[in-house]
Amino acid sequence: MKNPYVYGYLPLFTIILFSLSFGIFAVSESLDLFHAIGVYSGMREFLSDLELRFVLLIVFALIFFMLFSALKLIGETIHELGMLFFSKDQAGETMSVARGGYVIFFFGSFASVIGIQSILILIIIFIATVFSYFIYTIYKTSQFMTVSGMIGLIFFEVITWFIFITLIVYALIKLYNGILASLPFAT
Repeated sequence: MKNPYVYGYLPLFTIILFSLSFGIFAVSESLDLFHAIGVYSGMREFLSDLELRFVLLIVFALIFFMLFSALKLIGETIHELGMLFFSKDQAGETMSVARGGYVIFFFGSFASVIGIQSILILIIIFIATVFSYFIYTIYKTSQFMTVSGMIGLIFFEVITWFIFITLIVYALIKLYNGILASLPFAT
């Protein structure tokens, strides 16, 4: 099809499907946690089992929806900034060429339904989908770039994501250590 907006709806459906897959896993894990700490019976006084699962699914799916939406926004910003630095495309053709990769994310989100019972499978499917999309995007945009521009773009994106993830992990570790240090029994 020649319409440039054919794939416009796929990111929304992809984020919704990934959010539901991760949300369903989080609901089952949180219910197990509620049983283990003895809170489940108290919650059942106010909500039926189905209502409790539904409320938890809404909360977790919303949290994952916000997370995946933020990752999409950050990813597109990093990619477009890299294209600004390293691409020789002046007309913006690479933007429309790379949109075909949304189908990869769409099928990856469908595949995530397989891993609803395992966080490891969910993460592997998500990472494999992101990696496949990255390879597809680099392949499709390579016709608009020189070899040095491609190498620069790849290094720019990998290094930027590495720094971003490292900072988040560092902040989480510092927060965790700060909470542990503030507990009275952890002396």
